[in-house]
Amino acid sequence: MKRFLDLADLERDEVLALLELARRLESRPEPHALAGKILGLLFLNPSLRTLASFQAGMARLGGSSFVITPGQGTWQLESRLGAVMSGAAAEHVREGIPVLASYCDALGVRAFADGKDLAADLAETAFSAMASLVDKPLINLESAISHPCQALADWKTMDDIGVPRSGRFVLSWAYHPRALPLAVPATAAHMAALRGMEVIVLRPEGFALPPQIMEKAARAAALSGGSVRETGDRDEALSGAHIIYAKEWGATSCYGDAAGDARLRGNLEDWCVRNDWFAHTAADCRLMHCLPVRRNVAVADEVLDSPRSIVQREAYNRLTAQMAVLYRMLKSSI
Repeated sequence: MKRFLDLADLERDEVLALLELARRLESRPEPHALAGKILGLLFLNPSLRTLASFQAGMARLGGSSFVITPGQGTWQLESRLGAVMSGAAAEHVREGIPVLASYCDALGVRAFADGKDLAADLAETAFSAMASLVDKPLINLESAISHPCQALADWKTMDDIGVPRSGRFVLSWAYHPRALPLAVPATAAHMAALRGMEVIVLRPEGFALPPQIMEKAARAAALSGGSVRETGDRDEALSGAHIIYAKEWGATSCYGDAAGDARLRGNLEDWCVRNDWFAHTAADCRLMHCLPVRRNVAVADEVLDSPRSIVQREAYNRLTAQMAVLYRMLKSSI
């Protein structure tokens, strides 16, 4: 495996094999597996779990890593094609990324959506341009529409606690004071569909996921016996749910229009997940969220601090899932 950019790039059996490898490395560590190997990590956007889990995972496998956060001890990087670089950025990714790749055995890149042009973000225009500069194994640390590392960890988390493969997975929009990217909701819907689940995207008017994202999830569901649909009916969606996956994202009906987005979300503060959301779910329904989460805005304390919440297990599994990716990517090249 030379690139881990999108879960959809892998066959379902390949995903299952990665999950089995993650479980094996978790129970039977291999602390010298990647001795001498170096992982480069380029973060054009902030991180906590992705940054720490990749560094820890590489160290637990015997390798090492370096982290570049442009503008914090390094030159600021420009990523726009054709940019006239008369501002703060001193270096372009077209020079910077090949240099970084030459220093390591694998490179991870995080570059969020621009959030202005939906078609460009859906096409992964910016990330694809950067990926074309890398001749080493490459890992997507979150791009405009994909977060495969989070998806792999989420799948393992549900396996760990015995969530039925055919269970009801409700991906619910949650309130946030501003628009957030589509990468996690898009990838979560695809992941759960590929797992074989009944996927219901629950969202208010104006926040429907783009057709391209829903069609991709539907193709995954067709391979696994799952299903995918959207609704704004909260009671119907949550009835019998095994998972409520809360996630914030921007209004797709006015993508890139901050004022329009603000008007749409202005009266949606009741889309904060509270205990009453679980009144008609399955008895063992759990809450998932990729983190970070705004307490009592997206999810209430009463839920996050309850036994229903498995957000910490999800975060832990970022380490185990990514160790499997690193092992598969780099072990065979030793």
